[in-house]
Amino acid sequence: MFKNLTDYDNKDSLVNRIRNARFHFFEERLKALGPGRLTVLDVGGFEKFWVNRGYNGRDCLEITLLNLEEEPTHYPNLRSVKGNACDMREFTDRQFDVVFSNSVIEHLHTYESQQAMAREVQRVGRHHFVQTPNRYFFIEPHFLLPWFQFMPRAVQIATLTKTSLARFKRLRPEAAQSLLDEIRLLSEQEFRGLFPKSQLYEEKFLGMIKSFTAHNL
Repeated sequence: MFKNLTDYDNKDSLVNRIRNARFHFFEERLKALGPGRLTVLDVGGFEKFWVNRGYNGRDCLEITLLNLEEEPTHYPNLRSVKGNACDMREFTDRQFDVVFSNSVIEHLHTYESQQAMAREVQRVGRHHFVQTPNRYFFIEPHFLLPWFQFMPRAVQIATLTKTSLARFKRLRPEAAQSLLDEIRLLSEQEFRGLFPKSQLYEEKFLGMIKSFTAHNL
Protein backbone atom coordinates (compact mmCIF):
# COMPACT_ATOMS: atom_id res chain seq x y z
CA MET A 1 0.00 0.00 0.00
CA PHE A 2 2.72 2.48 0.98
CA LYS A 3 4.59 1.67 -2.23
CA ASN A 4 1.52 2.56 -4.29
CA LEU A 5 1.41 5.96 -2.59
CA THR A 6 4.93 6.72 -3.83
CA ASP A 7 4.82 5.07 -7.27
CA TYR A 8 5.55 7.65 -9.99
CA ASP A 9 4.32 5.23 -12.67
CA ASN A 10 0.88 5.00 -11.05
CA LYS A 11 -1.36 7.87 -12.18
CA ASP A 12 -3.45 7.58 -9.01
CA SER A 13 -0.58 7.47 -6.50
CA LEU A 14 -0.24 10.17 -3.85
CA VAL A 15 2.96 11.56 -5.40
CA ASN A 16 1.28 11.90 -8.78
CA ARG A 17 -1.76 13.59 -7.26
CA ILE A 18 0.60 16.11 -5.64
CA ARG A 19 2.42 16.58 -8.94
CA ASN A 20 -0.89 17.04 -10.74
CA ALA A 21 -1.88 19.85 -8.38
CA ARG A 22 1.44 21.58 -9.10
CA PHE A 23 0.98 20.99 -12.81
CA HIS A 24 -2.48 22.55 -12.69
CA PHE A 25 -0.85 25.66 -11.24
CA PHE A 26 1.63 25.55 -14.13
CA GLU A 27 -1.15 25.17 -16.72
CA GLU A 28 -3.05 28.13 -15.32
CA ARG A 29 0.07 30.28 -15.68
CA LEU A 30 0.64 29.09 -19.26
CA LYS A 31 -2.72 30.50 -20.27
CA ALA A 32 -1.41 33.99 -19.58
CA LEU A 33 1.15 33.53 -22.37
CA GLY A 34 -1.68 33.58 -24.89
CA PRO A 35 -2.93 31.20 -27.59
CA GLY A 36 -0.70 29.42 -30.05
CA ARG A 37 1.93 26.70 -29.94
CA LEU A 38 4.47 27.09 -27.12
CA THR A 39 7.96 25.63 -27.07
CA VAL A 40 8.92 23.94 -23.80
CA LEU A 41 12.31 22.64 -22.72
CA ASP A 42 11.96 20.04 -19.95
CA VAL A 43 15.33 19.76 -18.22
CA GLY A 44 15.72 16.22 -16.91
CA GLY A 45 12.19 15.22 -17.86
CA PHE A 46 10.78 12.07 -19.44
CA GLU A 47 8.03 11.35 -21.92
CA LYS A 48 5.91 9.46 -19.36
CA PHE A 49 5.53 12.60 -17.24
CA TRP A 50 3.82 14.44 -20.10
CA VAL A 51 1.84 11.38 -21.20
CA ASN A 52 0.46 11.01 -17.66
CA ARG A 53 -0.79 14.60 -17.92
CA GLY A 54 -2.38 14.20 -21.35
CA TYR A 55 0.06 16.24 -23.44
CA ASN A 56 1.16 13.49 -25.81
CA GLY A 57 0.23 14.39 -29.37
CA ARG A 58 -1.25 17.78 -28.46
CA ASP A 59 -0.41 20.72 -30.69
CA CYS A 60 -0.39 23.35 -27.96
CA LEU A 61 3.07 22.39 -26.66
CA GLU A 62 6.20 21.44 -28.55
CA ILE A 63 8.27 19.70 -25.86
CA THR A 64 12.00 19.04 -25.90
CA LEU A 65 13.34 16.65 -23.25
CA LEU A 66 16.94 17.25 -22.18
CA ASN A 67 18.81 14.44 -20.44
CA LEU A 68 22.34 13.07 -20.13
CA GLU A 69 21.30 10.44 -22.67
CA GLU A 70 18.75 10.69 -25.46
CA GLU A 71 15.49 8.91 -24.57
CA PRO A 72 13.07 7.27 -27.03
CA THR A 73 9.91 9.27 -27.75
CA HIS A 74 6.72 8.21 -29.51
CA TYR A 75 4.71 11.37 -30.20
CA PRO A 76 5.16 14.13 -32.79
CA ASN A 77 5.20 16.96 -30.20
CA LEU A 78 7.83 15.27 -28.01
CA ARG A 79 11.51 14.95 -28.83
CA SER A 80 14.54 14.03 -26.78
CA VAL A 81 18.07 15.40 -26.93
CA LYS A 82 21.29 14.60 -25.12
CA GLY A 83 22.74 17.45 -23.10
CA ASN A 84 23.97 18.91 -19.83
CA ALA A 85 21.68 20.99 -17.62
CA CYS A 86 24.67 23.04 -16.45
CA ASP A 87 25.89 23.90 -19.95
CA MET A 88 23.18 24.18 -22.62
CA ARG A 89 25.35 25.81 -25.24
CA GLU A 90 23.44 24.06 -28.02
CA PHE A 91 20.54 26.41 -27.33
CA THR A 92 20.47 30.13 -28.02
CA ASP A 93 19.38 32.83 -25.59
CA ARG A 94 15.59 32.83 -25.03
CA GLN A 95 15.14 30.00 -27.53
CA PHE A 96 12.23 28.46 -25.61
CA ASP A 97 9.01 30.01 -24.41
CA VAL A 98 9.26 28.04 -21.16
CA VAL A 99 11.96 26.01 -19.44
CA PHE A 100 10.39 23.43 -17.13
CA SER A 101 12.18 21.25 -14.59
CA ASN A 102 10.82 18.95 -11.92
CA SER A 103 13.01 17.63 -9.06
CA VAL A 104 16.26 17.79 -11.00
CA ILE A 105 18.35 20.65 -9.65
CA GLU A 106 18.92 18.89 -6.31
CA HIS A 107 20.75 16.06 -8.15
CA LEU A 108 23.76 18.13 -9.25
CA HIS A 109 26.21 17.36 -6.41
CA THR A 110 27.29 20.94 -5.61
CA TYR A 111 25.83 24.41 -5.19
CA GLU A 112 28.14 25.63 -7.96
CA SER A 113 26.53 23.19 -10.40
CA GLN A 114 23.08 24.25 -9.22
CA GLN A 115 24.05 27.87 -9.87
CA ALA A 116 25.19 26.91 -13.38
CA MET A 117 21.89 25.17 -14.15
CA ALA A 118 19.88 28.12 -12.81
CA ARG A 119 21.84 30.51 -15.03
CA GLU A 120 21.30 28.36 -18.11
CA VAL A 121 17.59 27.91 -17.41
CA GLN A 122 17.13 31.67 -17.19
CA ARG A 123 19.26 32.24 -20.29
CA VAL A 124 17.59 29.84 -22.75
CA GLY A 125 13.99 30.41 -21.63
CA ARG A 126 11.78 33.47 -21.81
CA HIS A 127 9.98 31.96 -18.83
CA HIS A 128 10.84 29.21 -16.37
CA PHE A 129 9.15 26.87 -13.91
CA VAL A 130 11.68 25.00 -11.75
CA GLN A 131 10.69 22.81 -8.80
CA THR A 132 12.81 21.28 -6.04
CA PRO A 133 12.09 19.61 -2.67
CA ASN A 134 12.47 21.63 0.51
CA ARG A 135 15.55 20.59 2.46
CA TYR A 136 13.70 21.19 5.72
CA PHE A 137 10.62 19.09 4.98
CA PHE A 138 10.54 16.31 7.53
CA ILE A 139 10.56 13.47 4.97
CA GLU A 140 13.61 13.17 2.73
CA PRO A 141 11.89 12.68 -0.66
CA HIS A 142 14.40 10.38 -2.35
CA PHE A 143 14.57 7.84 0.47
CA LEU A 144 11.20 8.52 2.13
CA LEU A 145 12.70 8.52 5.62
CA PRO A 146 12.14 11.16 8.33
CA TRP A 147 15.00 13.64 8.75
CA PHE A 148 17.30 11.34 6.78
CA GLN A 149 19.03 14.33 5.16
CA PHE A 150 20.41 15.43 8.54
CA MET A 151 21.76 12.08 9.70
CA PRO A 152 25.53 11.46 9.80
CA ARG A 153 26.85 9.95 6.58
CA ALA A 154 27.82 6.71 8.33
CA VAL A 155 24.24 6.27 9.57
CA GLN A 156 22.88 7.02 6.09
CA ILE A 157 25.18 4.44 4.49
CA ALA A 158 24.29 1.81 7.07
CA THR A 159 20.56 2.46 6.62
CA LEU A 160 20.78 2.16 2.84
CA THR A 161 23.05 -0.88 2.72
CA LYS A 162 22.00 -2.95 5.73
CA THR A 163 18.24 -2.35 5.76
CA SER A 164 15.37 -2.02 3.28
CA LEU A 165 13.84 1.00 5.00
CA ALA A 166 14.50 3.36 2.08
CA ARG A 167 11.84 2.62 -0.56
CA PHE A 168 11.97 -1.09 0.35
CA LYS A 169 15.39 -1.48 -1.26
CA ARG A 170 18.83 -2.39 0.01
CA LEU A 171 21.65 -0.75 -1.93
CA ARG A 172 25.21 -1.81 -2.54
CA PRO A 173 27.74 0.40 -0.74
CA GLU A 174 29.03 2.02 -3.94
CA ALA A 175 25.49 2.78 -5.14
CA ALA A 176 24.53 4.25 -1.79
CA GLN A 177 27.63 6.44 -1.70
CA SER A 178 27.08 7.64 -5.26
CA LEU A 179 23.44 8.54 -4.62
CA LEU A 180 24.22 10.40 -1.41
CA ASP A 181 26.99 12.35 -3.17
CA GLU A 182 24.60 13.27 -5.99
CA ILE A 183 21.76 14.71 -3.91
CA ARG A 184 22.07 18.21 -2.48
CA LEU A 185 18.75 19.47 -1.17
CA LEU A 186 18.20 23.22 -1.20
CA SER A 187 16.91 25.50 1.51
CA GLU A 188 14.47 28.28 0.68
CA GLN A 189 17.21 30.90 1.04
CA GLU A 190 19.55 29.03 -1.30
CA PHE A 191 16.80 28.47 -3.86
CA ARG A 192 15.81 32.13 -3.81
CA GLY A 193 19.45 32.96 -4.38
CA LEU A 194 19.42 30.91 -7.59
CA PHE A 195 16.30 32.66 -8.93
CA PRO A 196 16.35 36.10 -7.27
CA LYS A 197 13.85 37.71 -9.68
CA SER A 198 11.37 34.83 -9.66
CA GLN A 199 8.21 34.23 -7.71
CA LEU A 200 8.26 31.30 -5.30
CA TYR A 201 5.34 28.89 -5.23
CA GLU A 202 5.25 26.86 -2.01
CA GLU A 203 3.74 23.40 -2.16
CA LYS A 204 2.45 22.19 1.19
CA PHE A 205 1.66 18.80 2.67
CA LEU A 206 0.27 18.32 6.17
CA GLY A 207 0.65 22.05 6.64
CA MET A 208 4.39 22.02 5.97
CA ILE A 209 6.30 23.23 2.91
CA LYS A 210 7.17 20.15 0.88
CA SER A 211 8.76 21.82 -2.14
CA PHE A 212 9.43 25.14 -3.86
CA THR A 213 8.89 26.20 -7.45
CA ALA A 214 10.67 29.25 -8.87
CA HIS A 215 8.81 30.77 -11.80
CA ASN A 216 8.27 33.98 -13.73
CA LEU A 217 5.02 33.04 -15.43
